[in-house]
Amino acid sequence: MLASCPRVFIRQAMDELKKLLVICGPSGSGKSSLIKRLFDEVPNTFGFSVSHTTRQPRPGEQHGIDYYFSTKEDILKGVDNGEFLETASFSGNMYGTSYSSVKNVISSGKICILDIEMQGVIQVKQRQDLNPVTVFVKPPSLEILEERLRKRGTETEESLRRRLDTAKKEMEYGAVPGNFQVVVVNDDLDRCYTEFKDAIVNKFREREIDILAGLQDAGSRK
Repeated sequence: MLASCPRVFIRQAMDELKKLLVICGPSGSGKSSLIKRLFDEVPNTFGFSVSHTTRQPRPGEQHGIDYYFSTKEDILKGVDNGEFLETASFSGNMYGTSYSSVKNVISSGKICILDIEMQGVIQVKQRQDLNPVTVFVKPPSLEILEERLRKRGTETEESLRRRLDTAKKEMEYGAVPGNFQVVVVNDDLDRCYTEFKDAIVNKFREREIDILAGLQDAGSRK
């Protein structure tokens, strides 16, 4: 059983619930590149929650670092016990973010980043106990997204079609006003990163959290 339940999480970290950053975007949108740049520029400000998954580990992945590799039965039991903020299914596998994983990041004083699917975003937004900053990373078009995915050379035609079908639904959801606080179009990585970073800085400043202090500290160490 996971170490924390929602009530414990809320009681211990009510003042810290504003330290959540939810980032969503189709595979190939460039969100991982944007997140990596943010971590590189502000290395001590953000932290990732470690997700649970039922898929098999890939070469080099470590349990508890990349994912908590779990069984479907264990995740479903955790869902029944109210231990997960969100869960989603993709390509026959389950993924989920536990309260305890988020609590571990927030307890360290960092802003917790959730890189999750549309299904997870919907669940998180429905929870009254959470107040995340939400960002959607949008590709310029579905056609350009397909080009990017094909250039990777890692997809079969079947998996490519599945990803594009999912991406279309995500882009439609991301286009609805109010579903995300910030929407950025990744047509140029440098320009998009500047817009992405500035929007996040401003949203957390509204919550009286100054991540520019982290930017300045990082700059002084160069």
